[in-house]
Amino acid sequence: MHDATYFTEQHVAVRNMVREFARDEVAPVASQFDASQDFPWENVRRMGKLGLLGIPWPEALGGAGLDTLSFMIAIEEMARVDASHAITISAHTTLGTSPIVNFGTDAQRAKYVPMLASGRVLGGFGLTEPDAGSDAGGTKTTAVKTANGYCLNGSKRFITHGGVGEVFIVTAVTAPGKGTKGISAFILTKHTCDIAKAVSVGVGHDDSILAMKGFSSGKKEDKLGWRASDTRELILEDVDVSSDALLGVEGQGFTNFMKTLDAGRIGIAALSVGLARGALDEAIQYTSTRRQFGRAIAEFQGVHFSIADIATGIEAGRHLVYHAAWLAQNGHPYAKEAAMAKLFCSELAMRATIAAVQLHGGYGYTKDYPVERMMRDAKIGEIGEGTSEIQRIVIARHLFKDLVRI
Repeated sequence: MHDATYFTEQHVAVRNMVREFARDEVAPVASQFDASQDFPWENVRRMGKLGLLGIPWPEALGGAGLDTLSFMIAIEEMARVDASHAITISAHTTLGTSPIVNFGTDAQRAKYVPMLASGRVLGGFGLTEPDAGSDAGGTKTTAVKTANGYCLNGSKRFITHGGVGEVFIVTAVTAPGKGTKGISAFILTKHTCDIAKAVSVGVGHDDSILAMKGFSSGKKEDKLGWRASDTRELILEDVDVSSDALLGVEGQGFTNFMKTLDAGRIGIAALSVGLARGALDEAIQYTSTRRQFGRAIAEFQGVHFSIADIATGIEAGRHLVYHAAWLAQNGHPYAKEAAMAKLFCSELAMRATIAAVQLHGGYGYTKDYPVERMMRDAKIGEIGEGTSEIQRIVIARHLFKDLVRI
């Protein structure tokens, strides 16, 4: 895809800045953090200083004042080197912050967005539950009205930044028996699971954040990929909140979360394209230098076919990503296009990383090269923020709805 198709000079500047940071600061430590599963606090602090944790938000709210395309460029470039750092940018911005920007009151925006957009604290999004994954309407967490607000009980699973984060948007049932129309959203706060580390680094905790009684994180998940990304259960045990914690209108939590997921799917698509590009980079480098039968294996036709297929998929995937991002940025409907981008790009990343491992031969199966990590990181793209099967359902529903209109 030619840069001029979608990108301005400012977009190219953002790309170059993130590319340099990823190359110089992230690439040297990516395998180390993957192995240890430690959260990369120092790099998160640096990302916050660069404005990467508040790219699309107005400067008045502490953001960088850039656009959706810039946001997707940053995710793609970071994922080209490491998906764990990329999902930190994506999940924090789209899932942890955008619901407050889009559906919050002026007071909620003024209170929470500046600390999130600057990267002073991290945010998360509590939708998935032990019995409510693809069936997000099957939420069991409850929010019962009290004299001063609500009392929440339940749990959320597989929450990005569940431990390290301090501000979370969660769904809960406020009107049992009304299905998805009985689900509302709330802003909950707690302290990061490692205040000492956060204080020493200078980000991750804000003294103004209230640690709500009964709101805590569970054990850290030991994951196949995205291992430097913090993923945990959120536990809600008689969490009393004031009515000010309600995000948006009561009963519209499910609708607003679906809109949030539409935007998040473009982010996962951008991350997946970045992974595919990183795998292609590694495959080209390796096959150009690895010699067999007296010549570089890049000279063999079979290698050409594999490289060409990956590169063509990346070109197609990038068009899908930036077309969906352009629609979102310009106020057009984009749910179908976001689902298409997420479906195609997540499956592309899986194909591309598997091909890269294959092209590395036995070395691809070792930790001496990053392609095995990329392959592990790619898999969750077909699962998180709506599985490939759910994307196909979303796309088909839009197509049949369009047919009815005709």
